[in-house]
Amino acid sequence: MVGNTYPYTIDNWLEDIKLAASQDIDGFVLNVGREEWQKQRSADCFTASTRLPDSTKFKLFFSFDMTSIPGNSAGDAQLFRNYLSQHSKSPRMFRHPRTGGVVVSTFAGENSTFGQGSVENGWAYLKNELNKITPIYFIPSFFINPARYPSISAMDGAFNWNGGWPIQLHAGMSQSDIEKAQLDSDNGHLDNLKNGRTFMAAVSPWFFTHYGPDTWNKNWIYRGDDWLFVKRWEQLISMRNRIDMAQIISWNDYGESHYIGPIKGAQPNSQAWVDGYPHEAWLHLNRYFAVAFKTGTYPAITKDQIYMWARPHPKGATAPDRVPRPNNWQLTDDKAWMIVFATSPSTVEAYTSNNQKQTFQVKVGMTKLSFALKADGGMRAIMIRNNKTVAECNPIAYRFESRPGVYNFNVLVAMSR
Repeated sequence: MVGNTYPYTIDNWLEDIKLAASQDIDGFVLNVGREEWQKQRSADCFTASTRLPDSTKFKLFFSFDMTSIPGNSAGDAQLFRNYLSQHSKSPRMFRHPRTGGVVVSTFAGENSTFGQGSVENGWAYLKNELNKITPIYFIPSFFINPARYPSISAMDGAFNWNGGWPIQLHAGMSQSDIEKAQLDSDNGHLDNLKNGRTFMAAVSPWFFTHYGPDTWNKNWIYRGDDWLFVKRWEQLISMRNRIDMAQIISWNDYGESHYIGPIKGAQPNSQAWVDGYPHEAWLHLNRYFAVAFKTGTYPAITKDQIYMWARPHPKGATAPDRVPRPNNWQLTDDKAWMIVFATSPSTVEAYTSNNQKQTFQVKVGMTKLSFALKADGGMRAIMIRNNKTVAECNPIAYRFESRPGVYNFNVLVAMSR
């Protein structure tokens, strides 16, 4: 989200790029809006990329946020021209491996006509204009019935932005139906992408946003329980022969609580539910699955590791918050979620206090675990083998507050060292 990088320097960009590349992420999708300053921050990102060694194969491409950028008149194409003219020749620009076209994406845009009378004609016009600068390969995220894809000739592929969350769930459903929710919306997109069109899938660890009607009026959760991040990656890896690209949502979208990068830059007034809730452990966990998705083989587990995340208060707790509980708050469970990597069979002990623990036996490899949280307790886990502690995850700042000051359905994410 370039919109969250207003104070970034070139060095800040370089730090992020190096961090992402060190975790086997292949590039950044730069989501840009209409604000003029975002062009300079994007330029700073490309400048930072020139400082990378040639051995770092990190790429960049733009996603134009059509909820911000106007697309009603032919003149609205100029913003796109400006971005492509400035950066299309960069060796760090991501080009489609089959056609060599510069990849361009969007968030939304299903109502943009660029003065051409229809969405189909509008995007055909824009693509033609950009092709005058450099051949492009267009993979938008349009929120439409995928059955319309064949009629939109400008599309070289599609990105199913909502595919990483069980967005079909609602509070009136049974617990069993909630827990068994499927992430199956990709199929409708794949069925309507023929003749070599590209499919980009979404994977995301969480979703919570908490803006009142006086700001963005966004206040809801999607269920991120049941190790959503891991189970979605496992699904994409099992389908990797049908999926061309996977995009992680997100690196730094703090407002929707699904960031896996460090908390830095300029938050979109999300400090109340983001500050003190780091997610970088997810970035390290992500690497295991990213490598498997790219290679078809899960990496060997060579280190005992515990990853753990949990929300900061019971879902039914009452807070003196001017913004009410988020819609669908009922969908989440008062549990901590844990992923364990074990080099040999081990015992895992999970604590909510010094005298309240749950014990698990884990086999070699990866194990998914969860345990119930206790009001005003914490969370801690240790892995024991041969009477020795081989890994410990102990986020000492975490407390499951019975009387929270605000409604916060974000999570604190921790890992053993």
